Amino acid sequence: MLLTVVILLAAAVLLVSLSRRLGIGSILGYLVAGVLIGPSGLKLVTDVSSIADISELGVLMLLFIIGLELRPTRIWAMRRSVFGLGSAQVAVTGAVISLVVHLLGASWVGAVIIGFGLALSSTAIVLPLLSERGLLPLASGRDSFAVLLFQDLASIPLIALVPILAGQHSTTPIWLSTLKVVGAIGTILLAGRFLLRPLFAAIGGTKTRELFTATALLVVAAGAALAGAAALPLSLGAFAAGVVLAESEYRHELQADVEPFEGLLLGFFFMTVGMSANLALAFREPLVIAVWVLGLVAGKAVIAYALGRLRGQNNASAVRFGLAISQGSEFAFVLFAAALAVGALDKPLADRATLIVALSMLVSPVLFALSEARLMPRLLKTAKPTPHSNLREAKSAPVIICGFGRFGQIVGRVLLSRGIAFNALDSEPDNVEQVRRFGLLAFYGDSTRLDLLRAVGAETAKVLVIALPNAADVIKVAELAREHFPGLKVIARARNRRTAHLLMDLGVDDQVRETFFSSLKLTEIVLTQVGLSDTEARRTVATFRERDEQMLIDQHAFYEDEAQLVQTSAQAAEELRTLFEADTST
Repeated sequence: MLLTVVILLAAAVLLVSLSRRLGIGSILGYLVAGVLIGPSGLKLVTDVSSIADISELGVLMLLFIIGLELRPTRIWAMRRSVFGLGSAQVAVTGAVISLVVHLLGASWVGAVIIGFGLALSSTAIVLPLLSERGLLPLASGRDSFAVLLFQDLASIPLIALVPILAGQHSTTPIWLSTLKVVGAIGTILLAGRFLLRPLFAAIGGTKTRELFTATALLVVAAGAALAGAAALPLSLGAFAAGVVLAESEYRHELQADVEPFEGLLLGFFFMTVGMSANLALAFREPLVIAVWVLGLVAGKAVIAYALGRLRGQNNASAVRFGLAISQGSEFAFVLFAAALAVGALDKPLADRATLIVALSMLVSPVLFALSEARLMPRLLKTAKPTPHSNLREAKSAPVIICGFGRFGQIVGRVLLSRGIAFNALDSEPDNVEQVRRFGLLAFYGDSTRLDLLRAVGAETAKVLVIALPNAADVIKVAELAREHFPGLKVIARARNRRTAHLLMDLGVDDQVRETFFSSLKLTEIVLTQVGLSDTEARRTVATFRERDEQMLIDQHAFYEDEAQLVQTSAQAAEELRTLFEADTST
């Protein structure tokens, strides 16, 4: 067993490092590593079942962490995406694939099982894939998460219906099966509410970190075990345990403790998927398998793209959404195995379906990575405004905000709280869509275009706030405002001192360096923690701010002369140090 662990870790380190360097993510590295060292490759690991159970803990921990992030209020807020978009994706995709499989000669029972099994997507692949690229907060990421959540819930009745579809009747009475399900879910809910919080409080009081970690792992395993005892998917129990603890004060600590195990064990899970792939079948029927894999990935992507557009996603978001959920699911393995056991599927069909799912897990991350590298930059550059970004909706307002990311949104929220109207422009469609969901008024558009500035009322507005993250765009908008709207007061975000000086050249004296004031506030807190009184800390920071702002103005005359900048900065620092020393002695 020790040798197997060494082989697994070595393969993971080598292949995952290579895949990350190639920019295709870690998931593909794990899958390829599994194929290479498994029974179909170098045969370094032949007993896949010996590590399969352990590796499945990675999926359980992933769903536990997902549950921790899903507070009931958030689930309620996502209900339309989860039950609307999610149910549509499963129903349409499952029906289309079932029809195709039946037309190719499978019975209706086998076709329905295969169709809805292939309609599911891999939570274990999609979430890390989106998370690695920072895409989860975007519209495509949120909708992908919602669909995956519905699929995880839908897998329960799908697995339960397999014996019924096969014409078998359970020897266990329905009332007893229902009682088991209700009892398992009720136990998880009650334990989470009345037992786990006191338990974590007691363990936290011992100040023993490893004991807290062990308890977190126990919660995951116990939730899965309770679900398994009620003939439910183990992952549902882990997910429910996470949801129960989502509102607790231990949520962040639990997440930090479980995530290292989740990442490694999830990697082992992907390696077992690669090892389990029956590549001999692919070599015997290469054309058939290739057509099915590409057809599955392309078909699911097209259907999801169409549903995304109907949902209101822009073109780029719909492409991301479609490609993200285009692969098969780890739950499909469970579904096909259950169908094979009760005779609903014959072995050749089950083997083909399992291989197609495994290979789709290999192909999908590659296609997604290629899309992000080649296709998405073009789509984002040529993105069209969404129907909700129609500039004809813009009404006259005293303030215009160019750039409605994190910086600009804070300005907008404060203005909104005071009842001051504004029009906001942003060139990121996802930013526009996100802020409109919260009732803020934003429009899609490039702020460096004169016609769009006119369209949002620059000729009649009083103040133009330039909150763009790119320094060159800030300068360009300021130039347009100075040339075409001389009566418009410009207040700009300056990325650094040089940007501030360039704005001064244009006569824009009201600019804010983007990290200056937050850094000063943090410094004030630091000073109080090292012994200064609150009054001393505030006075120190106020003095530094006054001197630094004056130095910024003084250096404007020679900001292109680096030698003089260095000299005057050193002089100013020495003067400030002398001032504080004199103040301390006094």
